[in-house]
Amino acid sequence: MKTKFFFLSLILLITSCTTNKNSADFIEKASGRYYFNADEVIEVTFVEDILFVKWRNQDLEPLKVNDSSFYVKELNEKMIFNTKENKIELAEKREHEGEKYVFKKLKAGEKTPSEHLAEGNFEAALQGYKAIKEKDSLDPVIRERNLNRLGYQYLRDNQYENALEVFKINIELYPNSSNTYDSTGDAYAKMKDTTMAIEYYKKALAINPENRSSKRAIEKLRSKEKE
Repeated sequence: MKTKFFFLSLILLITSCTTNKNSADFIEKASGRYYFNADEVIEVTFVEDILFVKWRNQDLEPLKVNDSSFYVKELNEKMIFNTKENKIELAEKREHEGEKYVFKKLKAGEKTPSEHLAEGNFEAALQGYKAIKEKDSLDPVIRERNLNRLGYQYLRDNQYENALEVFKINIELYPNSSNTYDSTGDAYAKMKDTTMAIEYYKKALAINPENRSSKRAIEKLRSKEKE
């Protein structure tokens, strides 16, 4: 706690001797969006030459330390801008345990897979997720359960087509998962497309014959057909 207080006091002392306003050249080069992770961004903007950061629905106003460094008190992190290489780095500290944090700037018009999803551009989202998986198959962004959860959120909101597209993306990423086919069957069932629902439940069972969810769903649909 004392170390943190000393560090914050030092930052405040430095910033008191530094103007908050930034040069036109820095503003031009630093403005933009940076990858926080493979599917999430940090947005850097300027209002009246003062730097602001938008991250996870938070609007933050970092304290300027010098012409390229800013202290974000809410996160207890110092951001260092490298405008020549279009990236932001976090100043090293003990809590990072030797890991370096670097956020690269997105190109003009570049979007994350989740942004493509939000716009209904499912093919672009799929290609984005595939690129992430190819680079790092263990990246949390592309966890099967996360996409599955998103699909069911669409189902709860009665956005059946969106749910279906998300589940199909999950199938593309995890073709050997029984659960991805089972979820797609659920989407078709919600859409009252019994034939397609049963087809996907059968695909789920072909991968895992013990998938009780798919078994129950088929029995339920077939019993309704007999009514």
